[in-house]
Amino acid sequence: MENQLSPHFKKSEFMCKCGCGNVLYAYELLDVLEGVREHFNAPVIINSAYRCPTHNKAIGGTPTSQHMNGNAADIVVKGIRPKNVADYLESKYPNKYGLGRYKSFTHIDVRKNRSRWGAN
Repeated sequence: MENQLSPHFKKSEFMCKCGCGNVLYAYELLDVLEGVREHFNAPVIINSAYRCPTHNKAIGGTPTSQHMNGNAADIVVKGIRPKNVADYLESKYPNKYGLGRYKSFTHIDVRKNRSRWGAN
């Protein structure tokens, strides 16, 4: 269980992808991701979670990205269309969080206010 943050997620999955070794994550985000895992009964692959400011800028992330606060994850649920993942998250959290709909993944963040973007 070393580096295990929750039943299905490891610390390494939340590390910045630039290789700097930095990691930051919100416990609330872990709870949301565990809920997704349980609902679909399928592995949740984290494409991007924490981003250090340098990496966020390098990939064209917004200067106020929730990824830099450890509040966000771009995810794919194995065998499930991103639209279905986003629809589930919308139904579960209709009045809060950030939800981005993309063709190949779903963005979820645990910001306090409600925000929606994209279409799939």
